[in-house]
Parts: sequence; C-alpha cells; structure tokens
Amino acid sequence: KHVQGIGRISQTFGFSSDSSEYSKVTSLTKKIAKMFKLFVFCVLIVAITADHIDRDARILDQRSDVNPDGSYQYSYQTSNGIAVQENGVGGHLSQGVAQWYAQDGTPITLQWRADENGYQPSGDHLPTPPPVPAHVLRALEWIRTHPQKEEPVRRFF
Repeated sequence: KHVQGIGRISQTFGFSSDSSEYSKVTSLTKKIAKMFKLFVFCVLIVAITADHIDRDARILDQRSDVNPDGSYQYSYQTSNGIAVQENGVGGHLSQGVAQWYAQDGTPITLQWRADENGYQPSGDHLPTPPPVPAHVLRALEWIRTHPQKEEPVRRFF
C-alpha cells in the first residue's frame, strides 16, 4: 500500500517514483521539515523564557516567505518587546537574531547560525569558557614551531 501511495503521488506531480526528480523533491521536503523543527524549537525557547512577560501581548508585525528553492525568511515583533528574525536555506543554513527582555528588564539579544559546522549561538548573556591555561598555550606554540617530519614509507615485500 505504501508503494502504491507513492506511485499515486508521483503521478499527481508528473514524475515516476524512480526518477531523480522524485529524489530531489523528497530530499528538499526532508530539509524543509528539519528547518521547520528548528523554527519550532526557537519559538519554544522564546516562549519558555517569556513566562513572566505580559500574557496579553499582541503581534505587531509578522512576515514569512518560503520559496520553492528552499530558502526562507521570517520575522515577528510583539507588543511586549520580543522580536525575532531568521533566514536561511532549508537543510543548509539558518541564521537569525532574537531579542527580548529578562525578568530584571535587561535586554537580551541572541544571534545564531546553524550550518555544516553545527549550531553556533552568540550573545552577551551566554556563558563563556574559561581561558586556556598557559601550559596548554605553550604546548600548542611548541607544536606549531616544531612540525612533525614526514618519514619515508618503508615497504617490505
């Protein structure tokens, strides 16, 4: 039944289930689904951190554009100071910024980029790693100035 269903879908959109077009559409659909999950995750983060904020907040501006090539952009702004902007290409790149106010009134700005190198958030409110110890810095410098010599490969037949 599953294969027949795919066949019907394939015929509806004008390509056979064994064509490369079908693979491209399936791949793009999976990428868009992943980006939608990331979008939902980001919205949940904002919602969780905003539990103290005015529950009667209104959406002042909301825009969303999803293109056939998988690229997208969206933004929204609420009456209680939350603003989010994001753009990207489904499955390849997502970048954006979210702004809101902490419970003490401090403005928070979170920027992010998600690509082949993973999720990379940045913001003044995020914790920073401790400094690299001096002995590790010295060791790295020694390694840099003393490159490993390549030895000829010995083959025994």
